[in-house]
Amino acid sequence: MVGRDTAGGRSLNVHLVDGTYELFRAHFGAPPQTSPAGVEVGATLGLMRSLLSLLREDGVTHVGCAFDHVIESFRNAMYPGYKTSEGVPEALLAQFPLAERATRALGIVVWPMVEFEADDALATAAGQAVDLAGVTQVVICSPDKDLAQCVRGSRVVCLDRRRRLVYDEPAVVQKFGVPPASIPDWLALVGDAADGYPGVPRWGERSATALLARYRHLEEIPDDAARWEVTVRGAAGLAQSLRQHREDVLLYRRLATLRRDVPLVEPLEALRWTGVHRSDLAALCEELGDDQIVDRIPQPHRSHL
Repeated sequence: MVGRDTAGGRSLNVHLVDGTYELFRAHFGAPPQTSPAGVEVGATLGLMRSLLSLLREDGVTHVGCAFDHVIESFRNAMYPGYKTSEGVPEALLAQFPLAERATRALGIVVWPMVEFEADDALATAAGQAVDLAGVTQVVICSPDKDLAQCVRGSRVVCLDRRRRLVYDEPAVVQKFGVPPASIPDWLALVGDAADGYPGVPRWGERSATALLARYRHLEEIPDDAARWEVTVRGAAGLAQSLRQHREDVLLYRRLATLRRDVPLVEPLEALRWTGVHRSDLAALCEELGDDQIVDRIPQPHRSHL
């Protein structure tokens, strides 16, 4: 992503949406709905309503949305137990291409990930956008704890839209007990059931937080618990388990660390939302069997133009 100051001196915020999360949330949080052709489209319609709600908010001028076009990624080759599409409802999996079409029809830039994951695209876009002239803040719209590692002060934040919570760096420390840079180490120790890696036996959130709040990264934690400068219950057993699983935990950290080198080619200006693609949207709404979407389309804020 390349760009320059396009805000004309005004505040410019970049909103980056976790499309996969939004689609899952819509599928499990809304009643099913079928199209005139008998295809399940409820999650796609829920996603569209959520995105339209975002576009109505003040200050939302530049938007990009990442999807896991396929659930599998390069991480599956690193660790056989890493998450796959197994167990994901077929009615939901079938809507990913439709959801990407819908997002494009709404006039939003879409990043469909195959080799990488949607989180990698969001991390890359956030890292690129925050350093561009004129960008005031990057808002990653997702409650996914993996993305907390992207937070930088109050310049890159995570937004849980459902709960209306903003996580800047102090909020990340308050929630996890460690700064954003230590989140991959923390996840490696405690594990992530959603991503399919177990963490280190005996280690839990409290022990991981206590040690990483002091030592920051796995390599800095002494092998001998007698050298630990913090008091943790069961320290000897924790240290022994960490010694025995050093190779595993470093692999888990690699799995948890988001890539920031996804080849995103759109300039900042391409993320400016200037309105929907009306002909595409009208055709899609007819296909989905919902003509009310068109009536809900907001007009671009003056700051969009």
